[in-house]
Amino acid sequence: MSAIVLNEKMEKASELALPESFSGINPHNLWLYVKSAQAAQRANTATTKGRSEVRGGGKKPWAQKGGGRARAGSRRSPIFVGGGKAFGSMNNHNYNLKVNKKQKKLALNFALNEHAQNGTLFVVDSIEVASGKTKDANAMWKQLNQRDTLFVKSLLDEPTFLAFENLSQTYVIESNELNAYLAANYRSIVIEKAVFETLTSEAK
Repeated sequence: MSAIVLNEKMEKASELALPESFSGINPHNLWLYVKSAQAAQRANTATTKGRSEVRGGGKKPWAQKGGGRARAGSRRSPIFVGGGKAFGSMNNHNYNLKVNKKQKKLALNFALNEHAQNGTLFVVDSIEVASGKTKDANAMWKQLNQRDTLFVKSLLDEPTFLAFENLSQTYVIESNELNAYLAANYRSIVIEKAVFETLTSEAK
């Protein structure tokens, strides 16, 4: 598989081959990483009150015997309206899923290889919008003719960040922020050549 190298006009100039190790990776690595990333995003705010937390229930609802009804000691019981919730949601649940470093790397390499296979992995010398204007960033992105794009820079400067900030179909990050979840979440990726060379050299 190869990445498409673009010139300054965002037109295809050549291709850069990905290492052979990028192919043949088990897709389960990507599934594990995406599942872990989504679990980490859970707000974990859902909570309910148990019978020990709801108000009331100080008085026994009715006599223990003689009424023909089942025994009841408190209206805070889950069987009563306004009572505590049995086995309700609690906000102390830990949703974190561990993914080791090797699996994270394999997941990213698999995602990049998939983009290369689909012709949606692009390499450019530099991603820069010196003017800081959204219209200039939009013009650059429009030339790609892609539905949405992840831009990966080695170091993100403020003008470029501001230029892309208001474009909902694009997202610009630094190389150390790149991960398999972001790579899989966007339909195309544009990477600076220096970043691409670092990624591929680490896999050799």
